[in-house]
Amino acid sequence: MAAPIVVHPPSPSGGRRVTADGTILGLAHDLRDLAEFLRRVGLDPEDVRFDDPELIEWRRGGPDVWQ
Repeated sequence: MAAPIVVHPPSPSGGRRVTADGTILGLAHDLRDLAEFLRRVGLDPEDVRFDDPELIEWRRGGPDVWQ
């Protein structure tokens, strides 16, 4: 089963598209943006491990790659 949150590869202009179950949540430029998107879909960012592969699939770079 794929992770429900996907952080797509960095775009040439900066930031990474974030989707949840195929729905675009927005363009994140850092972990704060990602945390806000997670909050909007009902997750508590305080309880989320950004490196949890069961929850978040990082494509072409992990939580430290934004450009």
